[in-house]
Amino acid sequence: EALAQPRVFVHRDYHARNLMVVSERNPGIIDFQDALCGPVGYDLVSLLKDCYIAWPRARVESWVRGYRARLLAGGGPAGASEAQFLRWFDLIGVQRHIKVLGIFCRLWYRDGKAGYLADLPRTLAYVRDACARYAELEPFGRLLEERVAAELPRANARVAAAGAAGGAGGAASGARP
Repeated sequence: EALAQPRVFVHRDYHARNLMVVSERNPGIIDFQDALCGPVGYDLVSLLKDCYIAWPRARVESWVRGYRARLLAGGGPAGASEAQFLRWFDLIGVQRHIKVLGIFCRLWYRDGKAGYLADLPRTLAYVRDACARYAELEPFGRLLEERVAAELPRANARVAAAGAAGGAGGAASGARP
């Protein structure tokens, strides 16, 4: 599905923490060194299904429809239908959020940075929600439930024990990078 989406400029890390209030009309945008051409829905899902802020699904869908309408009005690539665009949005979200889950876990396991662990449940919930919405993702959803969600209590206990012992993820390494 990602390859089927029209290609546009993509920031790749377009979320609330990379937007700054500035005196000019538009927000200041930082952390754009990884920008490239990518799927039309990528930055939209990064912003509306932000790993740090959760919005109600109805509001997100409304914003997606509004974004698509503006794309159409400006002659931009918006897919054959609203349903197709929303599907693109959801499916590229699965890809993005799986990538982010891996990054957050790496920051904990390799670098001892626990600051992003609190964002794992929200990010995983986005993936689980998309898997429940699309029949072709049901097998992946089952795999997540059996292999990932089932292990969360044990993983949380290990994180808590390491923090109590002053190991990886302890108070000294809990700051965000």
